[in-house]
Amino acid sequence: MTADIIDIRTDRDHGIEAACQVLGEGLPVAVPTETVYGLAADATNPSAITRIYETKGRPRFNPLICHMADLAMAEHYAVFDPISRKLAETFWPGPLTLILPLKPESGIHALATAGLDTVGIRVPKGFASDLIRAFGKPLAAPSANTSGKISPTRARHVADDLGEKLKLVIDGGTAPVGVESTIVRVEGDTIRLLRPGGIAAEEIEKITGTAIERPKGAAAIIEAPGMLASHYAPGAQVRLQATEAKAGETLIQFGPEAVRNSNEAAAMFNLSPSGDLAEAAANLFDMLKRADATGARVIAVAPIPNHGLGEAINDRLSRAAAPRDT
Repeated sequence: MTADIIDIRTDRDHGIEAACQVLGEGLPVAVPTETVYGLAADATNPSAITRIYETKGRPRFNPLICHMADLAMAEHYAVFDPISRKLAETFWPGPLTLILPLKPESGIHALATAGLDTVGIRVPKGFASDLIRAFGKPLAAPSANTSGKISPTRARHVADDLGEKLKLVIDGGTAPVGVESTIVRVEGDTIRLLRPGGIAAEEIEKITGTAIERPKGAAAIIEAPGMLASHYAPGAQVRLQATEAKAGETLIQFGPEAVRNSNEAAAMFNLSPSGDLAEAAANLFDMLKRADATGARVIAVAPIPNHGLGEAINDRLSRAAAPRDT
């Protein structure tokens, strides 16, 4: 089986109709979102969710984000505290996932939540939201790539990786944010950052007036996607905080200043020549894929500031550079 590809920039209605048909068959569909491309399936159908795990080769203890059409749909499945509601009203639709208590008999299958009594919920922008509304059920949707590898920001990334395992890929162009959603969990007056992402932590703190707590050390419990130590990994090894290039490495730079000995690199890329973190986030996964395609054994990455979206970029890079999970 080789996936059909429908470009919704020229045929949006056909894309929604075809995607709904495949989803109704209990099969996953690769869909564009503003963050990355997602591998979406009916969050209430256990066989459909199983196909997500099988297609990605994803561990079943790693929960899936359930995507909703809007806040009203989300309220049908989860319980909102006042702070979570304020965050939803401020940042949805958008790249923010909230970990919330499941409502009894919610209909979301336990396979999607990895058996937890909580669920990660996000309302995406654009096509994905329209698709969920047309389908009428929430969609569980991790990134549309082999588990642990680089997340896709273009339909071609999906087709090259999973095309022979899928029936349908929806092409919506390049994902504008380029990194996955920020994941937070509200517990009383505390807001915990489980995964930095497309909404900067500082933006959340500004809205709530509460400092976000960040995890200390490795997470003992997987509460949300993207918490595995090794994730987003290319085939090459990744060397971080590179202030000089070594012969034969592929170099990924950031900003206008070249690192020392950059001429020694076998190939060079720049996440953002102007030093713009939003541009760097949008380019991150595509540039990692291009760097990996050079065939170098090591990808060296220049230092990235750790504020704003830089926190999400550095999180992805640290997991890409981590010892590989087996």
